[in-house]
Amino acid sequence: MDADAFPDEVEAAKATELDRLGSQQALVALTDADLDAEAVLRAAAQSEHIARETFRQWADSEADSDAAEAFAALADREADHYERVVAELDGEFAPDDAANPLHEHLRGLDGTVERAAGLVGRSLATDRTQLQVVNFFVNEADERRADLFRELREDTREGVSTGTDLLAAHCEGDADWERARETAAEVVQIAYDDYAETLEGMGLDPKPIC
Repeated sequence: MDADAFPDEVEAAKATELDRLGSQQALVALTDADLDAEAVLRAAAQSEHIARETFRQWADSEADSDAAEAFAALADREADHYERVVAELDGEFAPDDAANPLHEHLRGLDGTVERAAGLVGRSLATDRTQLQVVNFFVNEADERRADLFRELREDTREGVSTGTDLLAAHCEGDADWERARETAAEVVQIAYDDYAETLEGMGLDPKPIC
């Protein structure tokens, strides 16, 4: 395995989970079925806040200087995302500092290889959900906000490249690549399990792909 093949292998291994994370039910899970613009924006702002805190923690505790710099840049980018989304809200917003299951797991990763792989998995999963945010604002005929989330989604997708570049620099053999693949796949699975459990708690079936 190498950096070029890595994202494709993770996507192939978790294709079903990623497809379902990119379904129309993603926003139902994200907003607890409150599908209006303000609720979608608040959910998006919360997601950006949690990601910012995760990457800040990584940057502060990372032993490798190149990786620490990359994670700090990610934290700054998520901070910018957060501010841009909050600016769209009508009222005040106080984010919840509690991490969701995905970010609880990410914050528990303490090796450079594991964190880089976790970044790839998180980016692949979040990309799917952000597509549905874009689609929501397209359907609302709010092209300005759709364009905003297209830009945020493109930044999220760059996390795949950042993660694979770090893996290329730090994986020394097949065992490291396999550990990275397992880590990234587990991150996608955790994101999916949280999504599925949320929908099931509402009495909805997470399996149909819309």
